[in-house]
Amino acid sequence: MLGHLSFGVADLARSGAFYDAIMAALGGERVWTSAKAIGYGLPGEGDKLALFERPRPVTPPSQGFHLAFDAPSRRAVDKFHAAALANGGADLGAPGLRPHYGAHYYAGFVADPDGYKLEAVFQQAVG
Repeated sequence: MLGHLSFGVADLARSGAFYDAIMAALGGERVWTSAKAIGYGLPGEGDKLALFERPRPVTPPSQGFHLAFDAPSRRAVDKFHAAALANGGADLGAPGLRPHYGAHYYAGFVADPDGYKLEAVFQQAVG
């Protein structure tokens, strides 16, 4: 349904390091770079997330907004969360099952360096 999403960021180099790490944990990668922007997607595909450097303070959306990334496994959720914390992110919920969202809903929650709320989620039974 969505073509792509873009965020304004205060420091492109800082955000690039953060998103390079979390995207790698989920199987994604940087697919393009310019002087004032970076695009991320799956290998061989176009961007689904773009970051644009903004000259003024960035104000992320308030309560109720977050971006959830599909993860290929529970391990990828764990790696996403660890990569986020190691690259300037804030913990908003350690990886684990969230049965109130679904029987197999395994997710971790973070905020990026600008305060955007992010989630990685894996929703399949593990057997």
